[in-house]
Parts: sequence; C-alpha cells; structure tokens
Amino acid sequence: MPGDYFRRLEPGEIFADPKPLEVDLGCGDGSFLIDLAAAHPERHFLGVERLLGRVRKVCRLATRRGLANLRVLRLESRYTVEWLLPPASVSRLHLLCPDPWPKARHHRRRLVQQEFLAAVWEVLEPGGEFLFKTDHEEYHEWVIEEVARYNCGGGFETLEWPEDAFYYPKTDFQRLWEGEGKKLQSLRLRKPPEG
Repeated sequence: MPGDYFRRLEPGEIFADPKPLEVDLGCGDGSFLIDLAAAHPERHFLGVERLLGRVRKVCRLATRRGLANLRVLRLESRYTVEWLLPPASVSRLHLLCPDPWPKARHHRRRLVQQEFLAAVWEVLEPGGEFLFKTDHEEYHEWVIEEVARYNCGGGFETLEWPEDAFYYPKTDFQRLWEGEGKKLQSLRLRKPPEG
C-alpha cells in the first residue's frame, strides 16, 4: 500500500532494489502477470487492478509461487499512470484487452486518450515500451489514431511485434478468443532511447 495516494511515488517505494519494472494495467485474474514474473525473476512486476476479488486472487497465486518480484496495487489504471508512478521508472507497460467502450457516446471513457499517452510517455524510461492488445478492431484503429495525434512533431516509435519477438504469455481471454479462430490486434510502441 502506498503511504500516500496523492503524490508521485519514489522508485524505491514500489521495490527496494533497482531492477527493470514492468506494469500490467488491469491485470485481471493475474494469469499473464504471474507467468511473466515467474519467467523473469531478474525484473520487477506491478499489477494494477481495481476489483478486490481479483487483487486477492493474484496475491494468493504470487505467494503460492513464491514470486517476490511481483506486487499488486488495487487502483484505477488511469490514476496509477497519470498520478502515482514515478517518472521514467517503467521499462514496459502492458495494456491487454481493456474495455473498448464500443458505443460512440462512450468513447470518452476509453483509457487510451491524449492525456493517458502523455502520462505513459512520462512514466516510461528512455527505450521503454508500451504494449497494447485488443480484440476490438475499431478500438485498435482508435489507438493508432490517438498515437498519431500524440506523435505530431515526434513521439513514440512503432516497433514490429512478431509472435516470437520475446516471451509473452497469453491471457486466458486471448486463448479463448484464439480458440474461436480470432486474432488479437497488437501495437508495440517505444519511447526512443536517449542520445
């Protein structure tokens, strides 16, 4: 639990030892996060989830697997990125299958907007990545357009993301979706390295 939810955290408040930090926004039941943390003990992982039952489940699974490199924060994803995470502290930010809010009158509720992208830019370290997946084609197009608007005059680099680029576990939702013969839309963005 952060000591104060009304200021930016210091990097050492999340994990005492300095290792690359990955953040999973809306970590759900934690299957993706648990697999990733188990595969990369040399990295730290922070799951963000607003539903208490899911947070408790992820904590139980992490404890059972002895994953000292994983923490879970019960909070809204937008607030966490825009107001809590330290600047230049995150090596990878994962956003997998967020609510697409498909009706036009609800688009203002979508997580990926200009303010959110500015906050993502702020919390990513130089060379850090924002990894996005969705099952909703129109939302994928929306995110590409929002990134293009944000990038006017510079900004994120779009990277190729072949399936074998690096170990990336599938969420339960992704397995279900692919079992129906469908494919998730992906976007891999990088804050350019300094220099």
